[in-house]
Amino acid sequence: MKKVNVKLFACLMAGTLMMNSCIGSFSLFNKYAEWQRTMTNSKFLNAIVGFILMPIVGGITLTVDWLVLNTIEFWTGDNPIAQNAGKTQQVMGSDGRYYAVKTLIDGYEITTPDGQMLKFIYDKENNAWMQVQNGVTKEMFRFNEDGTVKVNTPEGQKDVALNEAGLYEVQMACSGNNFWACR
Repeated sequence: MKKVNVKLFACLMAGTLMMNSCIGSFSLFNKYAEWQRTMTNSKFLNAIVGFILMPIVGGITLTVDWLVLNTIEFWTGDNPIAQNAGKTQQVMGSDGRYYAVKTLIDGYEITTPDGQMLKFIYDKENNAWMQVQNGVTKEMFRFNEDGTVKVNTPEGQKDVALNEAGLYEVQMACSGNNFWACR
């Protein structure tokens, strides 16, 4: 009995050490779980299939996530499964029209209803987001080391904080609205 308790305690301690700190996003398992929840229109049938498949498929996806994908994510900062590169979604804009938004490896490609294309590309080297339209690349903003953002506005470059006040400041600079206090 004492040997069983020691083995059980050792396994529990090993488990807590493995689950400590950075655990990653477990994107492969989450994709499997999402598929399992939405495979049919019947939640009862989904549950039955889930009970059957979970010990096999769930165990495999958790193991692959834990040993391989989360290790890659820890060392590189990117999980190869979590990326949705190539996936296109229809998103309704504030004007009520639908835009095609395609996820790229380094950003997004947006196609308007009339066929115009615009890309937003993340430049990892400069920690900046770029806008590419009609072959012209323009930096929109970059993240500064001190936690602020350098934004390119019609008035020129502006350093703003990453909060509501900074967003408001950028909105005012881009829209050309200036509010003056009067007595």
